[in-house]
Amino acid sequence: MAFSRVFSDPPSKSIFKTLAVMFLSILASLYFLHCLADRCGTCIPTDRRHTDPVEVLHVSEIKDFESLKKKRLLQKWTSVMKRDNLINRLSGVDEDLPVVEANKQVFNTLDVDLEAGGSYFSGKLSSLGEGSKKLPQAIIIGVKKGGTRALLEFLRVHPDIRAVGAEPHFFDRNYDNGLAWYRDLMPKTLEGQITMEKTPSYFVTSEAPARIYAMSRDTKVIVVVRDPVTRAISDYTQTLSKKPDIPTFESLAFKNRTTGLIDTSWSAIQIGIYAKHLDNWLQFFPMRQILFVSGERLITDPAGELGRVQDFLGLKRIITDKHFYFNQTKGFPCLKKAEGSSKPHCLGKTKGRTHPNIDPEVVQRLRDFYRPFNIKFYQMTGRKFGWEDD
Repeated sequence: MAFSRVFSDPPSKSIFKTLAVMFLSILASLYFLHCLADRCGTCIPTDRRHTDPVEVLHVSEIKDFESLKKKRLLQKWTSVMKRDNLINRLSGVDEDLPVVEANKQVFNTLDVDLEAGGSYFSGKLSSLGEGSKKLPQAIIIGVKKGGTRALLEFLRVHPDIRAVGAEPHFFDRNYDNGLAWYRDLMPKTLEGQITMEKTPSYFVTSEAPARIYAMSRDTKVIVVVRDPVTRAISDYTQTLSKKPDIPTFESLAFKNRTTGLIDTSWSAIQIGIYAKHLDNWLQFFPMRQILFVSGERLITDPAGELGRVQDFLGLKRIITDKHFYFNQTKGFPCLKKAEGSSKPHCLGKTKGRTHPNIDPEVVQRLRDFYRPFNIKFYQMTGRKFGWEDD
């Protein structure tokens, strides 16, 4: 029914416009309050099912998630009103149309299908969830076999972190493809979210620090480090699983087994000289923009290390010990609930391989070799990792 039938005297066109604006504004306000009360499932979808036996969230954690969602809803609402300018669009509506038809004309210009149960506000708020692709503000740059995959998977639980799963290898192998190519690999993020990626080989790539600095001097870099001797053996174990016919670890580690001369040209050995590689990064980034995560503590105290990472990134500590359980079979912590899933999640079978038995004398010689480099690394980072206590 047209608004004109409500009055005994036909209203002027200006009155019709005023009433239409008031009517839609009231609807908009009511819908917005409805969403803020967290009764709107289309604005920010969330899975509230807690049927998984290993998933237990405290009330305080739920409140943390809710406050983040409401904050993001306010940001979305502001951008909706600025971009789509709903009130101005009403000026183009045919004033002689019945109310229902007039509504359709307004909403059809906004690509919303009312007959399918759509709503301008629910549709627009949902579409805003797509976000936009941005260059990463934080990068996990190393080290190989240090625990970088575990750290990335743990971080992806945080609602304000979005990360690309595969290693882009942009700053070491694909730099000639350009920043536009690199950006396109990234997931879409909303305002306030952090884009991340991880490529462990960056830490030992001499050109990587300058290239990342050229992208953004404000980039935060994270390095997961591990006892260099254990790391070298793990590195060899991975290669052995792919190439069973390679020489023994002992023959690759030494240039001359008799004299005990270590072959530092072998990548498995060279990567563990952390102090040398850090020198290169400090030419471009101050220590306050570099965070070192203990690969050992990532296993024994994942929540503690994740707390440090969240602080470093300027994020609220959402990921806590309630998100982890220790898998006795694999020997390391797993997530009770992974990103986008309601099921427990452990890293794949390629993680946690059984190491081959290495001659204890070889292990001790490697410890003696790494000791001065480790001590220098402790001094540079201001943190003792305890590798000399083994």
